[in-house]
Amino acid sequence: MGKDKKEQEAVFLRRKITLLRAFSLLIGSMVGSGIFISPKGVLKNSGSVGFSLVVWFACGLLSMFGALCYAELGTRITKSGGHYIYILETLGPLPSFLFLWAEFFAIRPANSAVVSLAFGRYMLEPFFAPCAAPVPAVKLVSLLGYYMVLTLNSWSVTWSARLQTALSIVKLLALALIIVPGMMLLAQGHTENFQNAFDRQALVLDKLPLAFYAGMFAYSGWFQASFVREELVRPERNIPLAVIVSVITVIVGYMLTNVSYYTVLGTQDVLASPAVAVSFVQQAFKSLISVVPVLVALSCFGTMNGGIFTFSRTLFVASREGQWPPLFSMIHIRRHTPLPAVMLMSKDRTKALMTVFHLHNAQFPLVTAMVCIGDIYHLMNFFSFSRWLFIGLATLGLIVHRHRYPELHSPFKVPLFIPVSFTVICLFTVAMSFYSDPVNISIGCTMVLSGFPVYYLIIHRQMSRRCSSPFCKYAFEFQYCGPKHAQGWGCWFVPRAHL
Repeated sequence: MGKDKKEQEAVFLRRKITLLRAFSLLIGSMVGSGIFISPKGVLKNSGSVGFSLVVWFACGLLSMFGALCYAELGTRITKSGGHYIYILETLGPLPSFLFLWAEFFAIRPANSAVVSLAFGRYMLEPFFAPCAAPVPAVKLVSLLGYYMVLTLNSWSVTWSARLQTALSIVKLLALALIIVPGMMLLAQGHTENFQNAFDRQALVLDKLPLAFYAGMFAYSGWFQASFVREELVRPERNIPLAVIVSVITVIVGYMLTNVSYYTVLGTQDVLASPAVAVSFVQQAFKSLISVVPVLVALSCFGTMNGGIFTFSRTLFVASREGQWPPLFSMIHIRRHTPLPAVMLMSKDRTKALMTVFHLHNAQFPLVTAMVCIGDIYHLMNFFSFSRWLFIGLATLGLIVHRHRYPELHSPFKVPLFIPVSFTVICLFTVAMSFYSDPVNISIGCTMVLSGFPVYYLIIHRQMSRRCSSPFCKYAFEFQYCGPKHAQGWGCWFVPRAHL
């Protein structure tokens, strides 16, 4: 009786994310700022309307390959953490820490800055049209939106998930207001912008990696379910189902959206527009000029919500695995969100809200600086290098894991050519991007390499001290030294809350 009561009172992340919420999380993470700002980057670096549409479809197909790989990884590795835990379990602690380092100091702040800037611009657009919104006001609103999402996700898993479901509907509505008018005009014979669609003279091959970066940024979010694996209901069934349905939905939606853009806007119109959706509405249906920007801003808000919701889980898992301060692996005993342990026994809601700034806002100077001085497309190239490098390594880890444990049964398994193709394309694109944008890519590479001394001077030493028994050293060598061994084999500290 006492044991049952103890199990009921155990503190852990509850399985609250159903199939519908997982689908909403993926849709909400993929459909956001990307489809409203990436068309310009894709067209600029692909050279023509036809080739840009090919890039959009190729990015969708590549996203499907990656989503299928992550769906299998999610059924083989039963922990939350996404890229981080997959790299840790398959390739070892060094590459996983380098990802964590790059994610915390480069990828996540830059991505948040890009989405926040899109949110701020579209939110203020109706109030200043036809003039451009003041830049300081855009940046201020961008940061306010970012911190609203932080507060919400530390307050309640349930409410953030419910908001994500509602915003997913808003995102689809925003796309519908672009797709339906565009398709109507196309059916009426407005095909002049598709003449000479595949102009080879405008194609510059060395810029194609940047076109893929812009396109993949719009699709990024297909991996979000893997970050909350431990909170998913029936993950073996719901992860594959959610990623397949959501990615197909987004591919169809994005292709129709881009065709609608090009039906109304010419090449020069897209390249000259700071907000493609607004330019589209201005030329197609001026009566919607005050509606679409607000819906787009809410779409960006949903993207921020999905990203913050999952990033906190990455820090939580990294702390649990001994590569991040233990403070971040504590769970709020009533709300079951990964708030720091110092607040576990607090009933003061003001203090609870203040822990948001301790948990996430170590990135505050980085996000603030990037929002204040950054350009959307330069920031996109900067963080895309690191993101796709480590995603490629994660799918490489799937191949390694299959070879290392051929007897391991997986409820969901993809053909081998899918992870091989995805890994090769990711790593090739990352390598080629050095030639396409050497400055921003070199900065991103430097951020990754700067994690090496930190790992060997701090993390490696701490893990060696905490993992001192012969059994634990042997287990660590095969990436199994973790929470399951922490209770009896002298492994590194893991808070009892999640054992």
